[in-house]
Amino acid sequence: MRVTIAEVARRARVSKTTVSRVLNNKGEVDAATAIRVREVIAATGYTPSARAVGLARGRAETVGMLVPGLTWPWMGDVLQGVADVLEARGYGLLLHTVNRGEESLARFARHVSASAFDGLLMVVPPDVLPYVTSLHESGLPVVMIDDRGHHPGFPSVATSNTRGGADAAAHLRSLGRSRLAMVTGPGDFGCTQDRSTGFQSVAGTVPAVEGDFTRDSGQSAVTELLAGDVPFDGVFAHNDLMAVGVLDGLRAAGLTVPDDVAVIGFDDIAIAAHTQPALTTIRQPSREMGEAAATLLLSHLSGGPLRDEPLVIPTSLVVRDSAPAA
Repeated sequence: MRVTIAEVARRARVSKTTVSRVLNNKGEVDAATAIRVREVIAATGYTPSARAVGLARGRAETVGMLVPGLTWPWMGDVLQGVADVLEARGYGLLLHTVNRGEESLARFARHVSASAFDGLLMVVPPDVLPYVTSLHESGLPVVMIDDRGHHPGFPSVATSNTRGGADAAAHLRSLGRSRLAMVTGPGDFGCTQDRSTGFQSVAGTVPAVEGDFTRDSGQSAVTELLAGDVPFDGVFAHNDLMAVGVLDGLRAAGLTVPDDVAVIGFDDIAIAAHTQPALTTIRQPSREMGEAAATLLLSHLSGGPLRDEPLVIPTSLVVRDSAPAA
């Protein structure tokens, strides 16, 4: 049976508050009492929980994280990056999703009220940015991991969406592809706007069909492009799942990749290396973004300043068989 602080207090004939003061080396306890308490601790093998010690010091030594859900293809890499940094520094992670809408947010709010964590990392869940902004303004340290182009009034870690789009267009041009098309994400997302801007800064204005970041929408988009009057020999999809749908649609139409049409995605999720053909893509540094966000937050919790500008971690081109190097 685990020895409790109450048992230590009973054996040492002191209060639990006195035991806590001894454990945290506070000077309000006289020397003889402190020695007696420590003798009982040694005899019983009592070990305080990390959470109890943290709370006694005014810290939970836990970081909260708020995410829309765990089904986003790159979420696992973000979480791993966060966990690597927190574990190395002795912090725990309290993960919240908003899968149940208001019910999930109510549970999250209860943890905020209970000071269950010292700071918050977030990947923008829909419609909660104003609430989290108010928490930050009330004193809760917050860092956002952002691929959508939001610019909140607190630190954030982002990636170079505009540069990634430009690199995709430049690679297709280097392959001699002159009739390019694009399958975009939802038009109200900042990352969609940035990736489109970057691509068209190199390619010029191109035919574009809006998708919703799913495989099915990628296939539907390429079917729509094929039904149009403008032929194309290269496609940039704004994420890898839509790019896989583009491959599906081209295959169903009897076209070959990359001979007839070269295809580039965005993200470099695990499936990208295993499609037929393997997908050329713009790598979003998801794990590094998680690491950087956790590092920023812990630095601030240790007394460091907050960044005013987003920390941007660059994308990179990963060349595979769907758009091989010339």
